[in-house]
Amino acid sequence: MRRWLLALGVVAVVVPTLAHAHPKPAVPAAKSGGTIYHVKEGDTLSGIAKRFGVSLRALIDANGLGRPDALRLGQRLLIPSGSARAAPRGRAAPSVRAPANFVLAVPDLDGTALSFRWPVEGPISSPFGRRRTGWHGGIDIKAELGTPVFAAAGGRVVFSGWEQFYGRVVKLEHDEGFMTVYAHNLRNFVDAGDAVEAGQVIATVGRTGRASTYHLHFEIRNNGKLFNPIYLLPQRELQFVTDGESPPEDTSVP
Repeated sequence: MRRWLLALGVVAVVVPTLAHAHPKPAVPAAKSGGTIYHVKEGDTLSGIAKRFGVSLRALIDANGLGRPDALRLGQRLLIPSGSARAAPRGRAAPSVRAPANFVLAVPDLDGTALSFRWPVEGPISSPFGRRRTGWHGGIDIKAELGTPVFAAAGGRVVFSGWEQFYGRVVKLEHDEGFMTVYAHNLRNFVDAGDAVEAGQVIATVGRTGRASTYHLHFEIRNNGKLFNPIYLLPQRELQFVTDGESPPEDTSVP
């Protein structure tokens, strides 16, 4: 289980993992038209939906989940019966569909031998997915100006330069169709065509391009899809801080 430490206190949340949880009992809901389920350690939304034979969208809508990437231990979920239901009164169900190249669920990448490391240490100032200003194709890791940025895996530099939204950016190509992106850099230390090793310093943290604070914008892509890096990086305790938002990133995948 991963724990996110919010700036105003410590709150334990369950983050989906690639492990399959065993079925947990649900409690009948007398007047809800479904059942009430209490979230247990290791649970994921997609796993719960599959277990009870409902669609993930129906489960999200029935509970008005604005951020389906995190569950709370002991949280009460309504498991709808039949087709998707409206969100409970007083809570608006999300209605904005994610871009086609975004993968919001835990990625099913069984068989991949590639592993990643954290490119920089620091709190998460903006997560993957929906933001007030649009869709965010990676995670923002807050760090001091000039902090070294490490290659998350070994590979080859396919781009090192400037882009409108990303500012100074490095893009690495890896085995098995993966690419990692490191943006808003103060300096880049590698050039296109260079071979790099995992853990090699490739840049330093800055705020170039469209960025409101010093941080690293980090993406993991695979065969044209954008994945939540949290699901693919080594588990560690995460501090989540609110630092305002940068304008939307360019989420197109070359």
